[in-house]
Amino acid sequence: MSFASITDFENALANLPPAEELASTAARARQAELTKPLGALGRLEDVAIFMASWQGRAVPRLKRARAAIFAGNHGFTVHGVSAYPAAVTAQMVANFAAGGAAINALAGVAGLELAVRSIDLDRPTADFTIAPAMTEEECLTALSIGAAAAEEDLDLLVVGEMGIGNSTAAAALSARSFGGNVSDWVGPGTGVDGEGIARKIATIDRALAFHADAPDGAFETLRRLGGRELAAIAGAVLRARQLGVPVLLDGFISCAAIAPLVAQVPAFADHCLAGHCSAEPGHGLLLERMGLEPLLRLDMRLGEGSGAAVAANIIRAAVAAHAGMATFAEAAVSTAT
Repeated sequence: MSFASITDFENALANLPPAEELASTAARARQAELTKPLGALGRLEDVAIFMASWQGRAVPRLKRARAAIFAGNHGFTVHGVSAYPAAVTAQMVANFAAGGAAINALAGVAGLELAVRSIDLDRPTADFTIAPAMTEEECLTALSIGAAAAEEDLDLLVVGEMGIGNSTAAAALSARSFGGNVSDWVGPGTGVDGEGIARKIATIDRALAFHADAPDGAFETLRRLGGRELAAIAGAVLRARQLGVPVLLDGFISCAAIAPLVAQVPAFADHCLAGHCSAEPGHGLLLERMGLEPLLRLDMRLGEGSGAAVAANIIRAAVAAHAGMATFAEAAVSTAT
């Protein structure tokens, strides 16, 4: 599957498959029969029903789960918005390949296959304060690269990213998608100080002003203010929706990647779980705007899909309890009167 044209993208976004109601109903009925008081497992029960409804199975499975991590570089880093040079993006991708990053360890313990895709790291996006970050063709290519990471036989897709400066792009996408003061969306990212945050705000202000008269749809917002790795995440999540694959989002940046799509179609994130709420200030606000309640709050702010990888263990627990527990009838346990 690829997005060969803007029309392909718009049609996919306009025709989102719904959850499978019969599977959801059957999963709820099973929860009522398991050997526990109804609701005793709290959100684990909700997660199991969520997985069932989007997989289309009364008893969901988690045999094959993938963490798809996309990497890209940004032209606006010339404005001093990051504590690290852009060369770190490629260096960290090499670290992923060598197995030395946090996501390697966390994906391993969560039983996630790890797929890392670098997208033109030697060719950063344009500086979005003076031009669209990507051409239409570049954005469609990135969307299609992301879509290729979502496969029909996956039971769960985790999305993450690597890209020096991309918390600035995430804040810009969030501000254009949902409004509010730019300062509400901007945080320290990789650890910039007060002056660095001020530079981020000023950079985003210039970008929003430059693109103020541009069309406000999801595609144009992504291509003008996003980056290749962010567009790839959006493409992966959109394709997963078409295939009925539940998605586990990581932090601020991966959520911001789909913010333009949610702004255009509020139901877009219905097949997504928020793995965690990061320490980046804008993430909590973004989750509220998207109607997502995070599974974890661990003050993480690494990216790489790391928070979502930790949360994948929660999903495994939910699916295992739903599938593996005996019913009252099977265990010969009396039900509540």
